[in-house]
Amino acid sequence: MQTAIPCVIMRGGTSKGLYFHARDLPADEALREKVLVAAIGSPDRRQIDGMGGAHPLTSKVGVISKPTHPDADVDYLFLQVVVDEGRTNKSQNCGNILAGIGPFAIEEGLVKAEAGTTDVRIHMVNSASIAVARVLTPAGKVAYDGEARIDGVPGTHAPIPIDFLDIAGSSCGKLLPLGAKANIDGVDVTCIDNGMPVVVMRASDFGKTGYESPEELEADSELKARVEKIRLAVGPKMNLGDVAKKTVPKMCLVAPPRAGGVICTRNFIPHRVHEAIGVFGAVSVATACVTPGSIAAEVAGIEEVSGAKSLDVEHPTGFFTIDMDVTLENGEVKVRRSALLRTARKIMRGEVYVRASVWDGK
Repeated sequence: MQTAIPCVIMRGGTSKGLYFHARDLPADEALREKVLVAAIGSPDRRQIDGMGGAHPLTSKVGVISKPTHPDADVDYLFLQVVVDEGRTNKSQNCGNILAGIGPFAIEEGLVKAEAGTTDVRIHMVNSASIAVARVLTPAGKVAYDGEARIDGVPGTHAPIPIDFLDIAGSSCGKLLPLGAKANIDGVDVTCIDNGMPVVVMRASDFGKTGYESPEELEADSELKARVEKIRLAVGPKMNLGDVAKKTVPKMCLVAPPRAGGVICTRNFIPHRVHEAIGVFGAVSVATACVTPGSIAAEVAGIEEVSGAKSLDVEHPTGFFTIDMDVTLENGEVKVRRSALLRTARKIMRGEVYVRASVWDGK
């Protein structure tokens, strides 16, 4: 016997995952975790017995429900299913899976479509913050075809601009929990949280150019061990507690740009190297680029910090454009606006099955 659970498979940004109504999953968190792990197919590096794609970027879940926040249309909980472990992690947001929440909410009847475009105000439960996704809805239907292109996704699709409201310090309690620069285990770091806790470090301090491929960096066991040692040491200092089993903070090696952007990045997420860069990771790195005294600012060399600007953050498969509006108040950076462009596509709607021994559906 198996239990059938309604779900939608969507590509959101450069990730892919399962989207569920909260009402279709167990209310008990421990049981919900067992169900999602089974649905994705963990723990197994191939995830051959589930819907996962054998990589953190394709081992993701979005859980959507009616809003608990007065300024939102829907609640969105992100859960990262660990590929080779039987557990989920909710210590971070995911801005890529977020890109599919607006279309999902409209098509599933949680938000009424408007003529032309529909703004969906999304309460990101993981960080208790709000994002506003603008979804094209000609004739009251979600449009997926369009001319928007994002690096890491083939073809073009309908644009989904997303604005983030008050996400600075959403996980760490402060934008810069350790100030603009600190030294951890002999390495200069900038710890920053503008939607995603990120530790920014010079690639050159690890004997790297910062232009290596993800495969080259993943093959360097000494580098990975050193990066992880710093991550474990800095986690409590960033008010994240023991991060040994958490997916935050992300670790970012930076180098001068070489393709017309403001900075070049290589990102540990945290134990695999991202083929691109995560949405909120890019927002945090871009914010660091306009933070005087930070590692990123030193590498990027942006002369005018305050005001509205578009920043191209380079990554292994292209670049990620972040629209920023910041100001300096008493020497501190204040973020007035963070926004970016994503795309999404519904791939399948149906039911995913788990063994009744995992959950009988009651």
